[in-house]
This record gives sequence, structure tokens and C-alpha cells, in this order.
Amino acid sequence: MKLATYKDGTRDGQLVVVSRDLGTAHYATGIATRMQQALDDWGFIAPQLQDLYETLNHGKARHAFPFDPALCMAPLPRAYQWVAGSAYLSHVTTVRAAHHIDLPNDTLETDPLMHQGSGDSFVGPQADLHCGNEAMGLDFEAELAVITGDVPMGATPDEALEAVRLVALVNDVTLRMVAKNELPKALGYVQSKPMTAFSPVAVTLDELGDAWDSGRVRLTVQSTVNGRKVGMCDAGTDMAFHFGQLMAHVSKTRPVRAGSVIGSGAVSNAPTESKGKHEWPKGASCLMEKRAIEILLDGQASTAYLKHGDSVRIEAKGKDGQSVFGAIDQEVTLLSQT
Repeated sequence: MKLATYKDGTRDGQLVVVSRDLGTAHYATGIATRMQQALDDWGFIAPQLQDLYETLNHGKARHAFPFDPALCMAPLPRAYQWVAGSAYLSHVTTVRAAHHIDLPNDTLETDPLMHQGSGDSFVGPQADLHCGNEAMGLDFEAELAVITGDVPMGATPDEALEAVRLVALVNDVTLRMVAKNELPKALGYVQSKPMTAFSPVAVTLDELGDAWDSGRVRLTVQSTVNGRKVGMCDAGTDMAFHFGQLMAHVSKTRPVRAGSVIGSGAVSNAPTESKGKHEWPKGASCLMEKRAIEILLDGQASTAYLKHGDSVRIEAKGKDGQSVFGAIDQEVTLLSQT
């Protein structure tokens, strides 16, 4: 099924069930009013939501209405925990190679890179991208995330996967020039992560069909800036750590509660080799990696970070060509243009 949260003037919004084609929706009132409520009692509430979903898809829901992504908050507007990884090692190696940053070669392929983010105020798919000024290096990051049920401390990757409830698209926004000052402190991001935007809907694993493959999502994540393609990256191919491994990493020393969100990091594909040179035919899922590719190929970056008035669109489509999660479609608004 597909679930969304509509704005209603509160911080947690109103849970709605959305049809498979994203055409219609129905309030889940009487079953659950908020997404967190459903996650806390998933075994009891999810079957009821599924029944409403099937009724909606068959055109028999009495109080259905046209679905409008502009009215959506994040599917889970605030989370108990938001942890993002760098599960795509091609992103890590490309960026660090371009900037001559040493890699942790002894643990790179065995210990996932993850950071704790701010989950207290996720934003919806059409929220403006606010930034103080262009010198901060505003960048998008197109990635996937899972919303979890309870994960016990010490869970194995397979056990952790059993707790995946929903999957969504994410724009994990980063201020690259601010991050340059934060990363040397070795305590992670704070100011450089101003917001995290989510797709209109989050979907259960059965909606993905065979695109859900043992903790990986085998869909192409499409990213554009001002309508021009930045990336068409395969989310399944080069994901070095699947979601079960990421969740197990987080839960190694503490339990993870229902309503936690685990991100994959920017979706990235390893370069191919042609005539002795590396090429990145599928592009990138963030401007920092695009700039890194330009440095490696041409000696300098030609792509600028986001500016006032720029638009970012992130989407993933299934084999039928239909949007799976709906699109993240945002416009940049700078608070100061100096």
C-alpha cells in the first residue's frame, strides 16, 4: 500500500491512504490518524489500512478524493531517529579521489559510514529549499530510506530487514561549504544539514514487487536540476551495504524504535572503463559527486551548486513507467542573495 500525510495545521498531520496510481486518496480516520500511530501498532493497524487501500484501488471508497502532492507533509513528519549512511561506495571513492582525501581502506567495505541526523522536522515533497546564501554550497542528495518498526539491540541484518515497514525517496539536503568546516571536527554534521525532504508517499515492500531484493531497491532514481538530467542511477546495483546491514549497524549497541528512518546515502553507480578512461554514464545523485566527476575527467568542476530560483526534481519509476513514490519537486529560495 501507499501512505501519505496531509497537512492539517498540526505537526504530525493526517494519515491518508493513496491509490496505486497516485490518483486518489482517502483519510485513514477511524483506523489511524497519524503515521506514528500506525507504526506503533503495525500488526493490528496495517491490515485495516490494506483493506482500505484495496477498496480505494477498486474505485469503491465512498469518500475518496483526488490526491494532491502539494498538500503532503513528509510521510512521517517527525521521527524518533534519522540515521543516514553512505551505502554506495562509488560515491565515497569518487568524491574523495577528486579531492585527494584518504579512504579508510581497512574498513571501507566492512563497516558502513553513517551519521546521525535531525529527524524532528522533516519536510514535504514540495517544500522550498531555504538557504542563507549561495556561498554555503546548497546541494541535493537523492537517496532512498526505510521507515522501521522496532529493531532489537544486536539484531542481525536478516532480523533487521523484518522490521522494514515502508520505503520512501529522500532529498537529504547538504550545505557543502558549511560541511567543510564541520567534518574536520570529527563529530558529524549539524549546521550543514538544514532539512530533509521526502517523497509524497511511502510504500510497503509488496508495492515494490521484485524491485525489493534482499534489502536493496532495484529502481532507477532520476534527478534533475532545472529540468536537466543530473543522474539516472540504479539504486540496487552498487549498494555495498543493504538496508538490513545499515539497520543492524545502528542497532548494534541500542534498540531502534518504531518510527526511525534509515537513509541509504546518495545513490551512486561505479564508473565504467572505456579506452582506458573512467566514465560515469548514469551521472550522479548530487552536485558534489557531479563536480567530482568533472574534476576527475577535466581537471576542474564546471557545475555550480544550487542558486536562488533553481528547481530540483527526484523520482523513481517502476517497470510500468509509473511513479512509485511520487516526485520530490522543490525550488530554491535564498534568504539572502549576497
